[in-house]
Amino acid sequence: MIEIRKAGERGHFNFGWLDTWHSFSFGHYRDPKQQGFSDLLVINDDVVQPGMGFGTHPHRDMEIFTYILSGALEHKDSMGTGSIIRPGDVQMMSAGSGIQHSEFNPSKAELVHLLQIWIVPDRRGVAPRYQQVNFDASEKRGKLRLIISPDSADGSLNVYQDVRVYAGLFNGEESFDLALAADRYVYVHVARGALEVNGVRLVAGDGARVRRETALNFSKGENTEVLVWDLRPNELPGY
Repeated sequence: MIEIRKAGERGHFNFGWLDTWHSFSFGHYRDPKQQGFSDLLVINDDVVQPGMGFGTHPHRDMEIFTYILSGALEHKDSMGTGSIIRPGDVQMMSAGSGIQHSEFNPSKAELVHLLQIWIVPDRRGVAPRYQQVNFDASEKRGKLRLIISPDSADGSLNVYQDVRVYAGLFNGEESFDLALAADRYVYVHVARGALEVNGVRLVAGDGARVRRETALNFSKGENTEVLVWDLRPNELPGY
């Protein structure tokens, strides 16, 4: 079963410096029917103006990863980490027992377009940690590349949860099949472009909850970038 959430149904706020769309309840946006999916709690689709960003703020006991679509984002945190995150980079921050961080668009002219995703961890109070890996476009072209997993398989970033995250780029005749365990849930988010998932057409900003499917076919892409989460079969986030 594939249940579609259209892009325009998401929560939307434009604060001037930040134009943001929320796939699930977050901040000022509250929808009792959109409280995450399994251990996937937040997908925020953010566009940040030049020279602006998120000031220093705290987190704890959450797995937070950032995926850059265009532009660049500067990261600083209380562990002493300082980095620039660019397209192709995946940044993972395990907040654990507590961390403070800021994210800032260092450009004076360019917007930065990013996805910020929160995953509920399977443990609390761990030492905070930071990871960042670049996955070249060639690794994602016409297929799904594992970027996050609980066992760091294939050079993916490590996450404290039974979840696997894939990223893919599709265009034209490119097609890819993802096999699934029958009892797993899957969430699909189209970051840009359009494509078909098991014959269902999705466009930029659309999401899909997938249950009781044993395989997904990704095809007929139009300059598409897509993220896919393979999740435990929980109806609500375990947080």
